[in-house]
Amino acid sequence: MEFFDLPHSTIIRRFVAKSLFDSVTNTKQKAMFTNDIAKIMWCNTLSSETTNLPHNEIEEIQIFSIELKEKKEIKSILEIIDKTIPYHIIFIVSFADEVYLSASAKHPSPLNDDKSVIDWTYTSPWFKKTENTYRIKLMKDIDTVFFDFCRQLSPQSNSSIKNISDLTAYNSRVSALSKEIEQLKKKVLSCPQFNKKVELNLKLKELEQELKTLKS
Repeated sequence: MEFFDLPHSTIIRRFVAKSLFDSVTNTKQKAMFTNDIAKIMWCNTLSSETTNLPHNEIEEIQIFSIELKEKKEIKSILEIIDKTIPYHIIFIVSFADEVYLSASAKHPSPLNDDKSVIDWTYTSPWFKKTENTYRIKLMKDIDTVFFDFCRQLSPQSNSSIKNISDLTAYNSRVSALSKEIEQLKKKVLSCPQFNKKVELNLKLKELEQELKTLKS
């Protein structure tokens, strides 16, 4: 059975040679492909032709299955594949009976038509294959299909977010705020001057309120 139980019209089931990425990898990266990956399979293509759904900015979604030689996250390898292939990709990364999912919002590089720039990566935790609760819902258009899937993977979201651009901007802001808050907390603890500490605390409360409002 297909992992996402998608229509037969979307099925590809074609192995992808690791050597396909030799021209875009250095020696260390080639070794990662060799040492970490057992095999790569191109599983499905979701496009207007295979799903009868229209598209806007996202023409196609490719689904790749990557079988590992040992259990580990392979973010850097996924980034190489994602930057090389111009279509949006949903990765199914597996080892034995466990799996994690990953998908990235991205846009074409303004400097190189053959490269993509990754805006944000959405990743699930590891889970048993038999306990998959993530779904690819073929609804409205290809853009909505990808957005809905990334929203399932996203730890941060709210009901006002309606597209992948807004979801990416939202997660980016939440992440930046969280980092800034942690840095400010350290500064408050180490600051010897009372007046400066008060000033930092006021800024900290302001940022914490902004983060709380974003998440609510």
